[in-house]
Amino acid sequence: MEILQAAFFVFVLVPLASPAPPRQQQPFQFEEYDTDVSMASLIQQDYEMQSKDIIKDGTNVSLDTSLSLQGDDSQLDVPPTKDTNLPTCLLCVCLSGSVYCEEIDIEAVPPLPKETAYLYARFNKIKRIAASDFADITTLRRIDFSGNRIEEIEDGAFSKLLLLEELSLAENRLVKLPVLPPKLTTFNANQNRIKSRGIKANAFKKLTNLAYLYLGHNALESVPLNLPESLRILHLQYNNITSITDDTFCKSNNTRYIRTRMDEIRMEGNPIVLAKHVNAFNCLRMLPVGTYY
Repeated sequence: MEILQAAFFVFVLVPLASPAPPRQQQPFQFEEYDTDVSMASLIQQDYEMQSKDIIKDGTNVSLDTSLSLQGDDSQLDVPPTKDTNLPTCLLCVCLSGSVYCEEIDIEAVPPLPKETAYLYARFNKIKRIAASDFADITTLRRIDFSGNRIEEIEDGAFSKLLLLEELSLAENRLVKLPVLPPKLTTFNANQNRIKSRGIKANAFKKLTNLAYLYLGHNALESVPLNLPESLRILHLQYNNITSITDDTFCKSNNTRYIRTRMDEIRMEGNPIVLAKHVNAFNCLRMLPVGTYY
């Protein structure tokens, strides 16, 4: 009896071991790749750009609760794509106002949710952009069609995109430029087949917000006319430019004129000796990159 009491007493005094703390869950991180063309890097970029709270119906809604994923009811009304008969948000990735349709071999611009702000349709087989492709999508701010097979863009295809700020048509088969929307800040048409006759005389004149213009690796015979004062970066390398005038960048009738915003002009790879046109650069703070002898 005494032995049992002693055993019971020892059992009572032994403290119970505290439970192990729950294993901390590792936070989700976007994959980072060495290349700047990965979809993950684009999603991360958009996520950071929209990191502030979204104001909806007078209340603040955090980004986490505003994400619109593939199964969201708001995407069910989007019609199927023309060449796959699949709803766009099953074929592509729809995420918080952004649509990612990269490297899926589509041959036409897919129907987009009406609130789309960012469209990435790079490295596909798109050959033509129709005026109807963006007729009802007035919220677009960025479009990237790099690495397709675009040969034709219908007149007015971008005319209703009054909020569009960035447009990339790089690495396509264009021979002329479309009419560009008025608020554009960045336009990239590198590595196409554009000749000078494919750019209208006033193509850039009214683009008063345009800061970055990329027209390298084309077939231009001359520098585009009427470049806006807002330009900071101009890439014209590896074209077929043979001459420039005193009015190309400056104003020959105004010796005091200075292009204060222009930071970089690239003209290497053109059959022009820039040293023969020194008066053409009097208004620039820095000489263009190119051949001088």
